[in-house]
Amino acid sequence: MKESILSHIYDNGLVLVAEPMMSLESAAFTFLVPAGCASDPEGLAGLGSFTCEMTLRGSGSRDSRQFIQDLENLGVERGESVSTSHTSFSGATLAKNLFPALEIFADLIRRPHFPEDQLEAARLVAIQELRAIEDEPGQKVMLELRRRQYPEPWGRSSHGELPALESIGLEDIRDYFAQHYHPNGTILGVAGQIDWQRLKVQVGRMFADWAPRDEAEPATGRSLAKREHLHHESNQTQIAIGFESLPYRHQDYFQAWGAVGVLSGGMSSRLFTEVREKRGLCYTVYATMHTLRDRGSVLCYAGTSAERAQETLDVTLAELVRLAQGIKADELARLKARIKSSLIMQQESSSSRSGSIARDWYHLGQVRTLDEVGALVDALSRDSINAYLAAHPPGDFTIVTLGPNPLEVPVGIS
Repeated sequence: MKESILSHIYDNGLVLVAEPMMSLESAAFTFLVPAGCASDPEGLAGLGSFTCEMTLRGSGSRDSRQFIQDLENLGVERGESVSTSHTSFSGATLAKNLFPALEIFADLIRRPHFPEDQLEAARLVAIQELRAIEDEPGQKVMLELRRRQYPEPWGRSSHGELPALESIGLEDIRDYFAQHYHPNGTILGVAGQIDWQRLKVQVGRMFADWAPRDEAEPATGRSLAKREHLHHESNQTQIAIGFESLPYRHQDYFQAWGAVGVLSGGMSSRLFTEVREKRGLCYTVYATMHTLRDRGSVLCYAGTSAERAQETLDVTLAELVRLAQGIKADELARLKARIKSSLIMQQESSSSRSGSIARDWYHLGQVRTLDEVGALVDALSRDSINAYLAAHPPGDFTIVTLGPNPLEVPVGIS
């Protein structure tokens, strides 16, 4: 049976969007709050993540210990993260525990304590997370790629910068929360075994008196140079490559997505076959679509030995350029089979769907059902993807490397 998407916009601007999945015994929810790292003030990079960490340290009638215990008593699996445009809070539990779990998160989003005696512990967590990137060179090079692929502030890392994290005070956190945690721009996605009418009423009771606040979108600033080498003494080299693509809201997004799916995804994809399997150049290679609301990119990564790094860069760039020549029928068939398997698995996951429908609303102002996504995939053809690639050949590459030696960009590569 085709599931339906239900939505309601409250008077204060809060959006509730839901997908009943009545065959499941679970229910999951995702809050997208308009408090992303693009909104971090000048000189306070990482304030959004710091604020997110502090919200977890007591809210409403609960201190931090009671917050954790109450969620565990309900069997809630929770997660939180900060992206370019949002702070996300999510949870999944048995359907019968959905409303008590939402009550807890209503306190977290609206009534955090921000206890002064927890400030330094939260600061230590933020600093440790930042320093952990130094032990993950693959993550570090991809963060630097995004910083150079997009203009400021759209390529920022949510982890921030050490001097800022060391200087952030409690008033900074309270001011940030007051400015960016508001209902207009917040999206709540719920999926699973739900009673829509009851959900709409209960969410209204929890959030309808939440006062909206006007907020301007961050201004787009300067762009950094598209070539960078980060020196790192190691036997390995990390390679990151980016090029412009389409945002999810664009009418041709699925053509771009299909092309990248041929390039990367599965052991028969071009990058895996040509860079890893045939030549044994690297231990990891992939490409993925990355979308902001108004911008999109393809981001690629290869991890290899320092000795074979130059050849890995050359071959990877050659495969990206070769993509403009078009894809083959058998490649499209494998791509569709892989995507269909992924869609079937989403039908069995309330957590996956709660996040997907919230993000859909943010990007599109509506939600595509899995049936609608399946129809878009079915409509992909070799001709449509090849026409897209002919009009939008990969090029104007952003290239960041991390390792002992800088690499040379091959002649003829822009």
